[in-house]
Amino acid sequence: MSLANGRTYLAIPGPSVVPDAVLRAMHRASPNIYEGELPDMMPDLTRDLKRVARTDGHVAIYISNGHGAWEAALANTVGIGDKVLVLATGFFAMAWSRIAEARGLEVDVLDFGNGGTFDLDRVADTLRADSGHSYKAVMAVHVDTSSSNRNAFLPLRKILDDLNHPALLMADCIAAMGCDRFEMDAWGVDVALTGSQKGLMCPPGLGFVFFNDKAAEARKGLKHVSTYWDWTPRAAPEAFYQYFSGTAPTHQIYGLRTALDMLHAEGMEAVWDRHATLARAIWAAVEHWGQDGPLRLNIADPALRSHAVTAMSIGKPYGAHLRRWCADEAGVTLGIGLGMGTEDDPHSDGFFRFGHMGHVNAHMILGLLGVVEAGLGALNIPHRAGGASEAAKVISGV
Repeated sequence: MSLANGRTYLAIPGPSVVPDAVLRAMHRASPNIYEGELPDMMPDLTRDLKRVARTDGHVAIYISNGHGAWEAALANTVGIGDKVLVLATGFFAMAWSRIAEARGLEVDVLDFGNGGTFDLDRVADTLRADSGHSYKAVMAVHVDTSSSNRNAFLPLRKILDDLNHPALLMADCIAAMGCDRFEMDAWGVDVALTGSQKGLMCPPGLGFVFFNDKAAEARKGLKHVSTYWDWTPRAAPEAFYQYFSGTAPTHQIYGLRTALDMLHAEGMEAVWDRHATLARAIWAAVEHWGQDGPLRLNIADPALRSHAVTAMSIGKPYGAHLRRWCADEAGVTLGIGLGMGTEDDPHSDGFFRFGHMGHVNAHMILGLLGVVEAGLGALNIPHRAGGASEAAKVISGV
């Protein structure tokens, strides 16, 4: 017998749960792409996208995943042979650096470890040594989806300003936007990017690149930008098709419109607070379980933990066994330990992750934790019982 029959729960760090309202908005006949409702909704939609990123700048929408947004950000700002600095605290900053290398850029990486955070003195020393301002961009990830660490960007802006260094500050916000607080303009970020499939509560398939006037000037200085990646017509189109460099992702747009309505009806401050409380509930459960067993949060310092994803170590073969039990016996899918193992074993069975981003609430998180606790018991994995109760105390405010 399995208790997994019924509606399953995808508790991985993206794609996240898509609200029924978003699915209903997408469930329609193909619309007219030349005039009428769909083209008319775009000005308000782009305005409301920028409200999520907290920017008065520009936004370009791509039919892509996050890797496409990575490429778009670079295609519009740096040319072949230019030099960039990557600040790495996990799997995805390194992956972005490989995209940069493939575009013919010279890439320097400051690696602060899988789950660490920036050594600001080291960053400052590196930029100070670049007296000729050869670095055209500083690239960093807000929340690394693999390690679940969260990085601060305001200190990076201060370093660049104090040194009068002109490099663009770029932020990968794919895991974080709509979950963890992000203030693009207030933090001095020049380029930020995200995807539709996490905090924005839509299916995968849309990439978003936000950029300010400084980044737009960098685009003007490039000799060649491919028609598809060029953000200029997408951000200031003269015709509807220019938003997407061709046929629009029609049903995705309808879903996104509904998702943005939901976010702004709740209010971004409330959205961020909801994610923070649910994250603290998860941490309380994991820390309790780990008192009498091998389970540990990957990020020791709560101030550096994401509110959207939590990575944990539990040791082999417990990670794989627990994920399998939760899926097969209870209908809950946990995230694999992406990038948390060795180079030979990046999907280590000694790690797993919770995704708690986007369309999540208290009963979903408490249900997730209850299933995990049941799995720990069923598999005889050492732990201190009662973690779900500790989470409930956080939810109740006790």
